[in-house]
Amino acid sequence: MTVEPTDQPAYDPTRAEPQPDRVRYGPATSPSPFERGTDGPKVVLAGVDGSVTSMRAVAYAAGLARRQRSELVVVFVAAPPVLAGLTPGVGSQVQDALDELGAELRHEIGSAAEELGVPLTFLGRRGDPFTELRTVADEMRADMVVVGASTQAGHRLIGSIATRLVKSGHWPVTVVP
Repeated sequence: MTVEPTDQPAYDPTRAEPQPDRVRYGPATSPSPFERGTDGPKVVLAGVDGSVTSMRAVAYAAGLARRQRSELVVVFVAAPPVLAGLTPGVGSQVQDALDELGAELRHEIGSAAEELGVPLTFLGRRGDPFTELRTVADEMRADMVVVGASTQAGHRLIGSIATRLVKSGHWPVTVVP
């Protein structure tokens, strides 16, 4: 094998100039102003109403929180139907049923979180689910929100809670089918 002489001088590392087309990988000199010093979510918020899709959303959020070593915040919003308050005596029965459902969910989700070793905060609220989820997510500084997909046909026309959370654009939102 013979080496042909070239017109270019031999490579001298002391005289090498930086290459502008090279990408440098490594730690940044300072973190971005929005960075909280973590690589993943520290607080995962899940909304639950007792439906199958919301229970799947809580299971997904719990698994994510376990893998990321995050805190899981589960919010149950008791929102009685609008017409329930118009009939005497029915409003209090509906509210009692919602309170009982909240207590059952708190126990069931608490047991599962304890079994998984996930730190859990379970909050019960009353009012509009979208407003309450948004308020709790802001208060808890949630890094992401997980909700179940709506199964009601009317929500395709007027928008579901999940759609409204996504459109608000405050956090990443995962919608579990």
